[in-house]
Amino acid sequence: MKYFKQMGGFVLVFAAAGATAQSTDMTAPPNASAVVAKVNGEALTASQVSASLRQAGLPDNETTRNARVSELIAAEVVRQAAEKADYGTRPEVQQAVAQARARAETELYLREHARPAAISDAQVKARYDEIVASLGDKEYKPRIIVVGDLATAKMISSRLKQGGDFAQLAKEFSLLNRGTGGEMEWVSFKMPLKEGQTQGVPLAVAQALVALPTGGVSQSPIPVASRYVLLKLDAMRPTQIPAYDVAKAQLRQQLEAAESQKAISTAVEVLLRQAKIER
Repeated sequence: MKYFKQMGGFVLVFAAAGATAQSTDMTAPPNASAVVAKVNGEALTASQVSASLRQAGLPDNETTRNARVSELIAAEVVRQAAEKADYGTRPEVQQAVAQARARAETELYLREHARPAAISDAQVKARYDEIVASLGDKEYKPRIIVVGDLATAKMISSRLKQGGDFAQLAKEFSLLNRGTGGEMEWVSFKMPLKEGQTQGVPLAVAQALVALPTGGVSQSPIPVASRYVLLKLDAMRPTQIPAYDVAKAQLRQQLEAAESQKAISTAVEVLLRQAKIER
């Protein structure tokens, strides 16, 4: 499925395809209260192992569980040594404990007091329609080099005209997406191009991109705010739009996340109004 994504400062629509679900090949964990190891008499339970795997984002199977048990045993050995040496009374430890408690209290308070509105099916469908309406009939796969001064941009442009490799120059000089050789995700524009309707891509960059042939490179640097952009069009194809039934789950998650953030902001604003703040 394709989905919304922000990449390298450009907001792109339906940007990546075909994410495969993570394997769910799992070995059933033992009883949560079962003791899987003891370290100097201190019990390590199956539930602690499971929680540690979840926190690390690891699959729960025999291999990962055994590895995690070994890691937790090592961590417990060190913890006991630190406890025996009275490290728990050190100021830096007490400060870390206070900070962890404050974070936990804050997260729990907001979870229980920030009440996001429910997202309806109609809202999800309206968002889908809005996105589809913002797309053109073609989508483009750009590669970019972004630099902070005109002299560097002109030097790179000269090297490109002499046959320089765009991806290699992006890795060497670009301020954005250097690690991928300037590669960007697919992006589509509704025509004619208008300011504020180019999926977050600066209008001048979008105008240059749609004018390029496949494999073409911009002839001169494009000024954008205080930076300069060089473009290459890697590929072009008809815009690929997922069916609503395919996209709706992803869209709902995004709308719910936005609504949750809105509810948190509202809860904080109420507390700020009630608080006596002195600076």
